[in-house]
Amino acid sequence: MGERSSRRVIVASDKFKGTLGSAEVAAFVGEGVRRVLPDAEVGCVPVADGGDGTLAAVVAAGFELGPVVASGPTGEPVSSGFARRGGTAVVELADVCGLVRLPGGELAPMVASSRGVGEVMAAAIDSGCRRVILGIGGSASTDGGAGLLRALGARVLDARGDEVAEGGAGLLAAEVLDLTGLHSRLQRVEVVVACDVDNPLTGPAGAAATYGHQKGASATQVEQLDAALTHWADLVARTTGRDLRDSPGAGAAGGVGFAAIALLGAELRSGIELVLELVGFEQRVLGADLVVTGEGALDEQTLHGKAVAGVAAAARAAGVPVIAVCGTNRLEAAQLRSAGIGAAYALTDLEPDVRRCIADPAPLLRQLGERIAADLR
Repeated sequence: MGERSSRRVIVASDKFKGTLGSAEVAAFVGEGVRRVLPDAEVGCVPVADGGDGTLAAVVAAGFELGPVVASGPTGEPVSSGFARRGGTAVVELADVCGLVRLPGGELAPMVASSRGVGEVMAAAIDSGCRRVILGIGGSASTDGGAGLLRALGARVLDARGDEVAEGGAGLLAAEVLDLTGLHSRLQRVEVVVACDVDNPLTGPAGAAATYGHQKGASATQVEQLDAALTHWADLVARTTGRDLRDSPGAGAAGGVGFAAIALLGAELRSGIELVLELVGFEQRVLGADLVVTGEGALDEQTLHGKAVAGVAAAARAAGVPVIAVCGTNRLEAAQLRSAGIGAAYALTDLEPDVRRCIADPAPLLRQLGERIAADLR
C-alpha cells in the first residue's frame, strides 16, 4: 500500500450479536491499530442491515432520537423511539417489538404482535415526518403486519364487529378490514422497508413455514399460522382488489413485509444499502487506506445481503481494500475474495474457546487491531 506517515482506517462493522455493539467493535479495533500506528486516523461508522442496531447506527451518524413508549411484542410497554433527520424517520422493529423485547425471552408465536412498530411509525408521522424508513429484521410475531396496521389507524374486525385478538392466531377470526383511519394518517407519507429476504407470505416458503420455528412455533402451530395468514391475505385481497401474498419479501418479519407493500404502498430495499446511504458511508470512505468490516460469525449467510457483504461491495466500489474481523470464520479464502474481502481476522485465531471469546472480546479485538495495523504498515 506504499509508505506514508499516517494511515486512515474506517471501521464499519455490524454488531457482534450478544456481546458488543457496532461502535464498541470499532473502538476496540481502533485502540489496537493505534498501538502499532500511533498516528493512524481511525474512523468509526456503525452499520446494520435493518435489524437490531439500525437505530444506533443512524443516531451515531447524526440522526436525533425521538423517544416513544410503545407496545412490546406481547403488549407490555417498552421504551423505544425513532431516529429523525429533517423529514425522514428511521424506525427499527426489533427495538420495539422484536425477539429481543420478549419478556424473559419467552417466545409467544401465536399472540406476539407487530403493533408496537406501528405505534412508533404513527408517532414519527404525527411529528411531521413524511418519509419513514422501516427496518424489519428480528421480529417476534407472525401476524401478517395486522398489528402494525391497526396502530396506524386500520381496524380488523370479526363477524360481530369486534376487534380481533392480537397476534397471528387472531387473524383466523378476521372478516372486515376497515382502512379509513389508515388512509387518513398515511396521506403523503412515503414508506421504505429495509428487507433482505424474498419469502412470500404463505406456503412452504412463507413466513410461518420458514421462520415460525425460530419464534417458538410447533409444527402444528406453524400450520395454524399459515392458515391464519392465508385467511388474512384473502381478506386483504378482497378489500384492496390486489393479491400480493406471493410478492418477494411479503413473508419478511412474519408478514410485516406483506402489510407494507399491500397496504402502505411501501418500497422494499436492501437493508444494508439503505443504512449505508443514511450514514453517509460513500463520503466517509473516500481517501481511506483500509475498511474494516465484521460481525460475530462469518458464514454462508454473510454472503447474501448481510451488512459485511454490503460494506465490502461499497468499499470496493470506492477502490478501498477491505478486511473483516469476526468471532468465528467459517468461510474459505475464495469465498471471502468473492465478496471483496481480502482477509478475515477471527477472535478464535487468538482464543480457540468460543465461550471465552464471547465473555471477554475486548482484549482480543485490540490484538486483532494490532495485527491489522502491522499488516497495513
